[in-house]
Amino acid sequence: MLKKLLFKNQDKKQLIIAMIGAFMGITFLITSIHYLIKVNEFGEGADILGPNTIIVQKKVSNSSSLNLTKTDFSESEIQKMKNEPFIEDVQPVISNNFDVSFETADPMVPRFRTDVFIQTIDPEFLDVKSDKWHWKEGDEFVPIVLPRDFLVMLNTFMSAQGIPQVSDDLAKDVKFKFTLKNDTDKEWVDARIIGFTNEVASILVPESFMKYGNDKYSTEKEKKITQIMIAGKESEFGRVEEMLNERGLESKNSQMVVGRLKSMVGTLFLVVLGISVIAVFVSGLVLIQYMQLLMSRNAYEVRTLLRIGYPPKMLINHFFIYFVKVFGIISASGLAVFFIFKFFLDEMFESGGLYIDTTLSYQSVLSLLFAYLIFSVASYRNAQKGIFKDY
Repeated sequence: MLKKLLFKNQDKKQLIIAMIGAFMGITFLITSIHYLIKVNEFGEGADILGPNTIIVQKKVSNSSSLNLTKTDFSESEIQKMKNEPFIEDVQPVISNNFDVSFETADPMVPRFRTDVFIQTIDPEFLDVKSDKWHWKEGDEFVPIVLPRDFLVMLNTFMSAQGIPQVSDDLAKDVKFKFTLKNDTDKEWVDARIIGFTNEVASILVPESFMKYGNDKYSTEKEKKITQIMIAGKESEFGRVEEMLNERGLESKNSQMVVGRLKSMVGTLFLVVLGISVIAVFVSGLVLIQYMQLLMSRNAYEVRTLLRIGYPPKMLINHFFIYFVKVFGIISASGLAVFFIFKFFLDEMFESGGLYIDTTLSYQSVLSLLFAYLIFSVASYRNAQKGIFKDY
């Protein structure tokens, strides 16, 4: 009876318009936050590089071949790139300055030996999910990250020998060893694979092992930095690519494609997110204004109920619960439509070659709960203000 009395002067058209606006805003808000997070996570864990990170080197030209121009990086060049506003960090890729060979050392695998080129990168750039990425003199083995092309070459060799090929997991159990040497000394060090990468063409080792080899077996050749790692800010990869072109730098095409894709899709979802936040905010304001209008139209009824003894809190709760239920229906509907969108968008991304994580991001659900909480607080405050005005 009380509910019918308080809500008899409703304008349903205004309520429906506000609900449609809030529903669309909520749906796109959840969708944009979810896919913005998933696109930024794309590629993480699949390789050793951290997010938005590329390895670059200077382009080799005819003048470089004639030693007229340098292909290594100076400290001042690295510092200038670090100072760019769209760059998170720049670090050199350290290479071996000593002779090193790599070979199998397992009785179950035929002997395979080759001279190799090893490198190490700053641990901050490394995305190896392993507690074994460390080494000190006297350790049982050196952990290494192997280029996937090297495993393909090893499997090709084993196939030619009539031996079954090895998978990634089996390769991690195979025993290897390094031979470190210079003109006077030689040393053998055991090694084990802990991961693979498609992004780096050399074998990666911990920084401590590289320092040990360079200090003990270094040749007299000048130590040069020929590659660097650049971490760009999210959604600003276009400016990173522009800088590479201006400075005559290049990177692997696969890294550039992923960087462009993440930047482009991330920017798109940022735009959608901004529009969604505005839509939710405006729709919330319309619903609040609708509550104020409804209370104004029922001012006589409210005053009468207060005069005959109804407590103000009871009337406040009636208005508050009504509009919280309305926003709850909107939120539940928006979440349901999001799951429908998610099904089709996941299929679309997969068919387009963008294999993003399909699990639900908790941040998108938290954003919905946050929007619901903000609206609930605003509704209660406005109901309280409207009732006590007539109290």
